[in-house]
Amino acid sequence: MSTATTTAMAYQDRKGILGTLGRDGLLQIILIANTIIMLAPIVIMVFSAFKTTPQIFQSPFGIPDFTQVSNFVKIWTQTNFLRYLVNSFIVTGASMALILTLGTMAAYAIGRYAFTGSNFILMFFLAGLTLPLKLAIIPLFMLMRDLSILNNQLSLIFVYTAMGLPTTVFIMTGFIRTLPNELEDAARMDGASEARIMWSIMLPLVRPAMVIAGIQNVVPIWNDFFFPLVFIQNDDLKTLPQGLTTFMGEYTTDWGVLFSGLTLSAAPIILIYIVLSRQFIAGMTSGAVK
Repeated sequence: MSTATTTAMAYQDRKGILGTLGRDGLLQIILIANTIIMLAPIVIMVFSAFKTTPQIFQSPFGIPDFTQVSNFVKIWTQTNFLRYLVNSFIVTGASMALILTLGTMAAYAIGRYAFTGSNFILMFFLAGLTLPLKLAIIPLFMLMRDLSILNNQLSLIFVYTAMGLPTTVFIMTGFIRTLPNELEDAARMDGASEARIMWSIMLPLVRPAMVIAGIQNVVPIWNDFFFPLVFIQNDDLKTLPQGLTTFMGEYTTDWGVLFSGLTLSAAPIILIYIVLSRQFIAGMTSGAVK
């Protein structure tokens, strides 16, 4: 091999390495910028929770005195924040229990059993992804009124369950279909019932998919403002997004108290995501590994 050829090959290799490093560096810059953009509003919200209203407008990006917790004391003792928080936990918890229970059962039946019409049922669920319930708000309002559950938390639970089932069935069906048939065949040979197979063998394996479905649904349910605004008028039944609007006055607003309420309302979802992040990532990557 000539010296010129060796030099050309070395140049090409170095050029390829530099190109790879350049692309990786650009990707890292984009990811860092995206992280800053995503975290900046959260940081400003938390900082503002420890400031008074004048301090928020005078130095919105300044680091506050974190020992000043008067806003949190005020929102905890002088408002109905605790009631709104409990209502959100009730509505979100009941909705998620129904979504994961019904969605997992439906996905298991569609994904593991071959029967006439299974694909049609799956398409029926998936059609819900293309039809936002907000377009049917007037019929839904009339339906809740006729069922005598208007201004009742059951109306929100039913709507959120219907809204979350399509996503849950879609995620769970695809994951359940990847599980090997030998597992349930071996269990049947040992005399296990179908319910036992689902509960003891299949459900532990689809836990990452359940975490994905849960996070996909819990965030929009917890943050929803539209349906509580339509279905709930009683202040004692309001959820957090709707209840926090009562802190905004017609002429003046205590922004420090409002930001402290926003910080406390965002804390449970952030904590849930941190706790379940490992299983969430495992569920996102398990399909690629399989």
